[in-house]
Amino acid sequence: MRRNHLCTMGLSFAIAFGVGLLARADEGTWASLFDGKTIQDWTREGGFATYEVRDGMIVGTTAEGSPNTFLCKGPFTDFILELEVHCDPPLNSGIQIRSHVYQEDTPQMSKPERIRKKGEVYGYQCEIAAAATGTSGNFWDEGRRTKWLDDFSEKAEARSAFKEGQWNHYRIVAQGNRIRSWINGVPCADFQDGLDAGGLIGLQVHGIKKGSGPYQVRWRNIRIRELAD
Repeated sequence: MRRNHLCTMGLSFAIAFGVGLLARADEGTWASLFDGKTIQDWTREGGFATYEVRDGMIVGTTAEGSPNTFLCKGPFTDFILELEVHCDPPLNSGIQIRSHVYQEDTPQMSKPERIRKKGEVYGYQCEIAAAATGTSGNFWDEGRRTKWLDDFSEKAEARSAFKEGQWNHYRIVAQGNRIRSWINGVPCADFQDGLDAGGLIGLQVHGIKKGSGPYQVRWRNIRIRELAD
């Protein structure tokens, strides 16, 4: 018994030591996309909403008459993306991944009679919306197929993961054809789609109705870990 006990203790120690090394190695591969001071290496696309750095946050402010606006960086292919977001309740927003910018006026894929203007952003968008919608964490195909890419009808926990009026932690994993999301540690979207293998990450300030706003959305602690194929 004594010998077995020592073997068990040795194995447990080895596992714990190995896990610790892996955790440190994993942590060492994270890269910050925002240093809390400047957004000079990001580009604004789509509209003319404003972005500024304030108290270690990126603050996006709506502009009346502006279409959807995105603060973009990339391209990136396979990755884990984590960030925190705080959105004014009347406003919805989103996190673009593997997205693109139309280089010329282009018929929309889902509705060819609608012409998407040169400079508009399109692609996978992880939703940030009022809690009552139950859509936060799902993915909308922005500016292209204009549809939800996962079915949340049977995902009660996912539909209630977003907490209105406070900071929410988002985790997005894109690897190969599989894309997943978590909000505040709750699993949300999990689907497969092969339309985009890589592209931009973008922080959205949504367009608003005439006579409303201004509203703000704030992001902080934005980091990425690129993954092998």
